[in-house]
Amino acid sequence: MRLFSHRDRPFHLSALPLERLPRLDAADAADDGAGAMPRDRAAPSNDAVSHVIPEYFELFTRALDGPVAPAQAPVPDDPLTRADNLKASAYFLDAAIAGVCEIEERDWRCADPPDHRCAFVFLVEFGKEPRPGDPGEGWIRGAQVARTDLRAVELAAVLSGYVRRMGYPARGHVVGATQIDLARLAVRAGVVRADKGELIAPFLGRRFRIGALTTAYRLAPDRPLAPLTLADRYRAEGPASWLGVDGTRPAWERLLSARRPLHMGAYPMEKIKRADEPTTLVLREEIRRIPKRGDFFNRALVGDLGERTKRERHRFAMKHPYALGMQPLIQNMVPLQGTRAPLEPTGIGGDLSDPSRNADAIKALGYYLGADFVGICEAEPWMYYSHDEEGNPLPPYHKYAVVMLLDQGFETMEGASGDDWISASQSMRAYLRGAEIAGVMGAHCRRMGYSARSHSNADSELIHNPAILMAGLGEVSRIGDTILNPFIGPRLKSVLFTTDLPMTVDRPIDFGLQHYCEQCNKCARECPCDAIPFGPKVMFNGYEIWKADVEKCTRYRINNMKGSACGRCMKMCPWNTEDLAVNRLLGWLTVKVPALRGALSALDDKLMRGARNPIKRWWFDIEVVNGVPVTPIAGVNERDLIDPGSLKRTKGQRLAYFPPELQPPPGASMKEVYPLDRAAGLKLAEEPESPEAARARIEASTTDAGQARLDRSGA
Repeated sequence: MRLFSHRDRPFHLSALPLERLPRLDAADAADDGAGAMPRDRAAPSNDAVSHVIPEYFELFTRALDGPVAPAQAPVPDDPLTRADNLKASAYFLDAAIAGVCEIEERDWRCADPPDHRCAFVFLVEFGKEPRPGDPGEGWIRGAQVARTDLRAVELAAVLSGYVRRMGYPARGHVVGATQIDLARLAVRAGVVRADKGELIAPFLGRRFRIGALTTAYRLAPDRPLAPLTLADRYRAEGPASWLGVDGTRPAWERLLSARRPLHMGAYPMEKIKRADEPTTLVLREEIRRIPKRGDFFNRALVGDLGERTKRERHRFAMKHPYALGMQPLIQNMVPLQGTRAPLEPTGIGGDLSDPSRNADAIKALGYYLGADFVGICEAEPWMYYSHDEEGNPLPPYHKYAVVMLLDQGFETMEGASGDDWISASQSMRAYLRGAEIAGVMGAHCRRMGYSARSHSNADSELIHNPAILMAGLGEVSRIGDTILNPFIGPRLKSVLFTTDLPMTVDRPIDFGLQHYCEQCNKCARECPCDAIPFGPKVMFNGYEIWKADVEKCTRYRINNMKGSACGRCMKMCPWNTEDLAVNRLLGWLTVKVPALRGALSALDDKLMRGARNPIKRWWFDIEVVNGVPVTPIAGVNERDLIDPGSLKRTKGQRLAYFPPELQPPPGASMKEVYPLDRAAGLKLAEEPESPEAARARIEASTTDAGQARLDRSGA
């Protein structure tokens, strides 16, 4: 949380006030024998998570190099613009500091170095650790280097893959998998200083690790850091830095964070009201489990939605070189997702007899690895898919689900339309990080002797939304198939892993969203394909929900020719806000004062929230066609708000519903086409059951059953 907005701060400048630091001319930098890398202060015990990280590290190193696109992308020739784009690309992946330097021949540590002239160097900050005695301490202590090097190799693989997909040779480098002297590069790129044999980073001290990519892609070099005088230190680290003036990360936030136990996360979810059941009706006994074949992206892939959608589905979400840089890592993690088979406890992990402490330790580990929210629920049978893609039955197999949310990033969302060429990369970044976090946590549970399997966007055997709901991380929203969180709104992606590790579960939350969404139609108004309902909630397969037209949504996202996907509903939602103190206050008023909800929803339009902020637009508009990066053939979606305050689009809206009876049958595989029956879907949407009618029906049924029991008892 900040006091000052970063609205006017370009994204490539970082969240840290690096521009306030004095610099040297490149020739004046003393980088010989630059210095030692920061290390862990403690050695990991046998219980530490660091023991399962190497498998993921080695997997990611395979993507540090690879083939180059056959043609160069239509990017600006200006090396400074290119460098700014690459810095923003790194900050989007949560790098802390980034810089550029030219490569000298003596930097190489291999016999036959590539013909790369520029180095892009970045730092990844160490994660927050538990305090002594806090839950998860034994799992996390001594794991900083392993955890942060894993993040560094992720960034190095993605960024070098991005540059190669733009048609320029590039290779990633990290400690343990490098061909070049990273410390020397880091000093000359101005991201660290060498001080008495150690590397020191501004604002981070010794809490970081280094990654880099070398490339033939021409970039503007940065200048090395100069020693700080007292005046320099005051300018860089004084009151402005402390308060976060200009929207930088305030130094006071770190002090507050240090006082907050790691397992509670960065956001005060403990202040949100809890309930035994969700705020929307869930009739477990009426929910029909659906096969994975029924997922609409799978239906599109097979051809149920027609040939054009089938063709576009094969490149959907991977039409931009940045998303393509993430693809190998996402796909290659699938074989590591785990097992359903029961295991025997190994004695590793410490005392695991207390389910409540286990839950807190798992949450601490999730936050340490990078999740934004962590919740736990029972993995109830109705949450599982009924069959896999090949038509094989999927019996429920684990008792618990650990659910995590990943923020897609407010600043990038602020600069985008929601359905332009960065939209898919926003999703892929969260999916990649989520799969990495859940995969490592699942592997840690298995090492302790508890069966565990992660469920990512690439391969999930659970439907995520009901798990998010029951784990107390959000409520059903008007967007329909998107759960909304009280602190980041719908700007999220989810990942989870299921396990048999005994844990205390969380309860659902109630922050007044049902009443709020009843009065706000902004997502419906702004939906480019008119898929979100303006009307009331309905009952759908046992759930009370604002039911979106999933066919319309799927077709638009896949066939969007002016962007790579669509998340416009997330962009437009009034709950998608910058994490400022004033916005926290407005959120609190929204929760606590129901009478203000309508006015606060209208205020969002008056403030023109949802319009694009050009200062935050950092990416290049590029479309990849048959492996070649080109200027987007159909152009770019350039949208702002549609007639703020108006609900003109309510007239004539026709939505279709596709319940289980209109899906491919249980046991269907990905080999047979089941054409979509939209006419039947439209008819089913004409007279749906209302939640009020369902409640009355259930109450009457309960009363009748009770009376029957009384009658039998009397007899």
